[in-house]
Amino acid sequence: MKVRLSFPYIFRTKRVERPRVDLSKVGAREVLKGRREPYWQRIHPGCFLGYRPSAREGRGTWIARAYDGESRKYRLKALGAFPDMAPRDQFQEAKKEAEAFAELISSGGHARIKIETVAQACFAFGKDKPEAEDRFRRHVYSDLIAKVPLAKLRRRHTEDWRARMEAKPALVSRRKKGRVTTRPRSPSTVNRDMAVLRAALGRVLAPGRPNTDAAWQEPLRPIKNATKRRNIYLDKEQRRALLAEVEPEVAAFVRALCLLPLRPGAVAALLARDFDKRTAELAIRKDKNDKPRRIVIPAAAMVLFVEQAQGKLPSAPLFMRSNGKAWDKESWKKPIAKAAEKAGLPVGTTAYALRHSTITDLIVAGLPLLTVAQISGTSAEMIERHYGHLSRSAATEALEGLAL
Repeated sequence: MKVRLSFPYIFRTKRVERPRVDLSKVGAREVLKGRREPYWQRIHPGCFLGYRPSAREGRGTWIARAYDGESRKYRLKALGAFPDMAPRDQFQEAKKEAEAFAELISSGGHARIKIETVAQACFAFGKDKPEAEDRFRRHVYSDLIAKVPLAKLRRRHTEDWRARMEAKPALVSRRKKGRVTTRPRSPSTVNRDMAVLRAALGRVLAPGRPNTDAAWQEPLRPIKNATKRRNIYLDKEQRRALLAEVEPEVAAFVRALCLLPLRPGAVAALLARDFDKRTAELAIRKDKNDKPRRIVIPAAAMVLFVEQAQGKLPSAPLFMRSNGKAWDKESWKKPIAKAAEKAGLPVGTTAYALRHSTITDLIVAGLPLLTVAQISGTSAEMIERHYGHLSRSAATEALEGLAL
């Protein structure tokens, strides 16, 4: 006789409850740490209200999330920061809008989010642009301009926004402990902050008639001659000294910056599949101008790139940290600064100084400005403006002469 044993409770797992955040309380919101992923609170099944605290300055922003049964996906809608409301009243207003959005989705309404306000235009523009989204969080979502309807946007709105943005001090020291150091916002910083708003609005709005109140774009024009030329130049001996002092983990990444005139972010974004050993070509997919390009790398860099690509999956970072992740500004900044100090290099030596030094060597070696611009991913006008003063010798060495 066979006996069947049943153990109904053996395979039950204990449910782990995540700590819940009561977004209706101002005090609870103020102690939340800044992060990209919002803190969510369920209003009712299929309807959530999210809050994203500001990482640096200004009020946080609200987001609605509703489940779309037809597509079986959640839909998001940016609600803004409600800058004209007291903090204690923001939750109820955001909750009301989240419920209305959920009702629209559940009733079969059009799931596509209409872009009606400045905040919504910025949210749509910054979805796949982290740097732009970061600037929007600091200067737009918590500002009065966020709730302005696009149809009613006028010159005075962007003019007042620019004045408020320029008046904000720029952080020099962001240490959690100790005194926070600030300085007046530089013209180049103002230009970068205005550029993302101008680009976001330009996607959904036509420029207004010049010299009228409808010309919303005019106050967002960049300040002329605001870009400062990067003066820190490291010769080959100084770059060798830097490589000798840098930690082994970051050595390959730094060596790549010494061999190619690329932005640090572009090198960090390289994947193993971007390097073609057969043709010695490198595909630059992500860069400042968002325009992919291909360059031929010099023989001096081939050994480094072959070593970095060996044994890696196509989707793996070409220059990988010990934890398997790609390099970013926060991870490469400290090792390079530490190595520069040990090597006795000028104060202010950064990863970007290596790009400047490599471009300088190419131009002094006689490589045409247009060619340098194409390789480095910038315009010939910018190369001429920043490096046109350099004397050019005969083209006896160019990329091959960059070997360390």
